[in-house]
Amino acid sequence: MPADFLLRGGRIIDPGGGRDEIGDLLLRDGVVAAVGGRLAAPDGATIRDVAGRVVTPGWIDLHAHLREPGFEYKETIRGGALAAAQGGFTTVCCMPNTDPPPDSPDLIRRVYERAREAAVRVLPIATITRGRRLIEPVDFAALAAAGAVGFSDDGESTRSTAALRAALEASRALDRPVMVHCEDPDLVAGGGINEGAVAAALGLPASPAVAEEVILARDLALAAATGGWLYACHTTTARGVALIREAKARGVRVTGEVTPHHLALTEAWVRGDRRLYWNAGRGPRGAEHGVSGPVPDPNAKVNPPLRTGADIEALVEGLRDGTLDVIGTDHAPHAPGDKPADDFGRAASGMLGFEVALPTLLTLVRAGALDLPTVIAKLTVAPARVLGGLLPAGAGTLAVGAPADLTVFDPERRWTPSPETLRSTSKNTPLLGVELQGMVTLTVVGGEVRYEAGR
Repeated sequence: MPADFLLRGGRIIDPGGGRDEIGDLLLRDGVVAAVGGRLAAPDGATIRDVAGRVVTPGWIDLHAHLREPGFEYKETIRGGALAAAQGGFTTVCCMPNTDPPPDSPDLIRRVYERAREAAVRVLPIATITRGRRLIEPVDFAALAAAGAVGFSDDGESTRSTAALRAALEASRALDRPVMVHCEDPDLVAGGGINEGAVAAALGLPASPAVAEEVILARDLALAAATGGWLYACHTTTARGVALIREAKARGVRVTGEVTPHHLALTEAWVRGDRRLYWNAGRGPRGAEHGVSGPVPDPNAKVNPPLRTGADIEALVEGLRDGTLDVIGTDHAPHAPGDKPADDFGRAASGMLGFEVALPTLLTLVRAGALDLPTVIAKLTVAPARVLGGLLPAGAGTLAVGAPADLTVFDPERRWTPSPETLRSTSKNTPLLGVELQGMVTLTVVGGEVRYEAGR
């Protein structure tokens, strides 16, 4: 990276700094040196013309699966970081459903060691329970001291209420979130698809909304009782949004998260409908109507499942009013053998998130469901606040002196996801072959270019 790097003429959106304007941005020695207006180019500076593009703080993903150690055939820390950079993310937090799961300080330190040469910052989330077996709590203080940025048994709900209570009590002193996957296994019956008309038409066992909501209600009650910090991962239902809203009104410390795919894809994608909700129309004209093929698409199987247009509308309202604080991708790579086309029940749950997050979210912006600064805030300053002092000062903003982490994208550029255009080791997204609008063109981490389209 040259000493001086000037981005000329982009739309600078920095929600943390209250900035939305056309102007220039100068990076120097790994930090933001100047921002806004027409800046003089220092001698020897490298200049990029970014007119017509959007320049934002680097995006932060609090919820991703990088699969290493134990499942390197699906993804590695190195490969996942490259995919994150292509998607515009400069910091990602990796979930602990690995083998072995990071339930000890030594295993947390190993993640940092493996991530040392990664293209983006990688921060590990530790387990809530030993071995991620959902029963016995870990040593939360020792894991936080080793660098764990949160605690989660993601992929399953912590079975032991006592263990979850212990985690929430520890979160008060450690100021680390307890990141919960809300799902009652007794109600899921195989899961992977929402209980409703599409599941009935396909004859598949389904996961009802209440399976998520009863565990969310339990976890919110424990957070209220302990004063701990609950982080509700991948909220998907209208009632779930209402539960979080009601808890916040009572003063419960809860952070709400939603994923891009739950904001734009309905349950109809399982049956082969390939229309994004905000492109297809809203309400009765939405994408859950007019479902097509008879064979379920394993790439549309996620946990929690894609739900209905009514749920999507409620999730968006939750983002608007602050009930839902952050957007996390839940990037979940799986190898082809994990997603057999002829056996939906055996297919693993999860889809890619990094590379397709931007164009998915831009469908909401073009439809007027959310404005672009709100989307950027949920990807930058909001997750930076969750991580707090674990990031360099000023992270999540473009303030002078802030780390030179930034994302540049072209909101109009059209492209089509394919095995060749995706950096992820695995290619499991139902968006393969679907033309999308919006492409990240430059990702800078700590003043160094980590991704540039066409270079």
